[in-house]
Amino acid sequence: MSRWRKIGEVTRPVSREMARALADRWRELPEHVKTPAQVLGRFGLGCEGTHGVFPRCNFSCTPCYHSSDANRVRVDGEHTVRHVDAQMEFLAQRAPHAHAQLIGGEVTLLDPDDHARTLQSMRRWGREPMSFSHGDFDYEYLERLTHDAQGRRRLRRISFAVHLDTTMRGRRGLRRTDDERALTPYRAAVMANFRRLRREKKVSSFVAHNMTVTPANVDQIVDVVRESQGFGFGMYSFQPAAFVGDRRRWREDYSTLDADRIWSKIEEGAGSPLPYRVLQVGDLRCNRTAWGFYVGDQWTSFFDENDPRDLEARDALLRDLGGVHFSAPPFLLVLRLSRVVLRHPTLILTAGSWTVRTVRRAGGWKKLLRERPRITTFVMHRFMDAEEVGPAWRDLQDGTWADVPERREVHERLLACSYRMAHPETGQLVPACVQHGLLDPEENRHLANELPLPRRRVKESLER
Repeated sequence: MSRWRKIGEVTRPVSREMARALADRWRELPEHVKTPAQVLGRFGLGCEGTHGVFPRCNFSCTPCYHSSDANRVRVDGEHTVRHVDAQMEFLAQRAPHAHAQLIGGEVTLLDPDDHARTLQSMRRWGREPMSFSHGDFDYEYLERLTHDAQGRRRLRRISFAVHLDTTMRGRRGLRRTDDERALTPYRAAVMANFRRLRREKKVSSFVAHNMTVTPANVDQIVDVVRESQGFGFGMYSFQPAAFVGDRRRWREDYSTLDADRIWSKIEEGAGSPLPYRVLQVGDLRCNRTAWGFYVGDQWTSFFDENDPRDLEARDALLRDLGGVHFSAPPFLLVLRLSRVVLRHPTLILTAGSWTVRTVRRAGGWKKLLRERPRITTFVMHRFMDAEEVGPAWRDLQDGTWADVPERREVHERLLACSYRMAHPETGQLVPACVQHGLLDPEENRHLANELPLPRRRVKESLER
């Protein structure tokens, strides 16, 4: 390949591999989600997640999506690095870049060196990793994660999803509470650690806030968002509880949770309507997502769903910038975006007019210059009950399609899943509801034999 041809390939806005992956994803989607607002298969591929690694956790939560054997498995760094690397290699064969979640039990039970090696492996395979944690860790863990034993920085940026809510038991200083406001100081402390890391070590971060929603805390969502919106979380993710995982931890009737009611509580906390139809991720029965930003305590959507001009701008975004790797090195990203503009020069006018309208909706230039905007996304992920998923997944594996509306809905949601796990041994990508509801129990039973905890520690773990 000639030098100029190589340059042309490197600066191609969307690589050939990514273009193929997007086209494949679009073909896989059921017809009812192929709307003008759909992100999957046009702008991105959704999220990827790990499985079969470090399922153990030092908290006890009600409910808990982990199976009853999870705390019989010891945390093993070598096992984690090896299996995550294999899963990421498989995913990289499908697409050159994507967001991937390092998820198991509690990620900070991993030695910081093993945790760092795992994140580095994920990045080598083109993944932007996010570590999932209960947030009950010290600043020193973050320091050791991002720097080696000689004090040299090995990670310039990290992403965490921290889970803090009243379903959790075991947090230092507050082992249990039924009041979400009692956790506000702990939310603030977590974010203070990440700000300190940036200030002292020049390591940037993105932090999402996760909350399991139950009948007992649904009305407290308002307080969670309202009291912590200035802390610096880049995302608020709410997961209505489902009948998944350890049956001993099912304490309430989760079927009473209504999606519209939950979303209204999130909107009340945000102090603004949260338009979730303007950009759609998979099936709206699974995911509601609102992208926007805070200026002071005012949240503004990136797109006004009632303004045709904003919908045209959204269409241009999905059509002309879909598949661009925005986490690429800045120099390369500039070159690639320049090629996009050269190919679609009207983007400049579209972006300019959109910017003027959005700034006006946010309160004007003076307000934006006076109060720094903070991009904040609101998400609701509705997982399905394991007993619903099992029969529907077997149908799909057999190539059958149910006529019963309830079963058909599960089929459609599984096919439109935006969060999937890699199984290199079978060549499959598995929806998260299938992974957690059907496959995790067997994987954890196997891991309990492969990586057994000492008997005394098993007893301590199971008593939590």
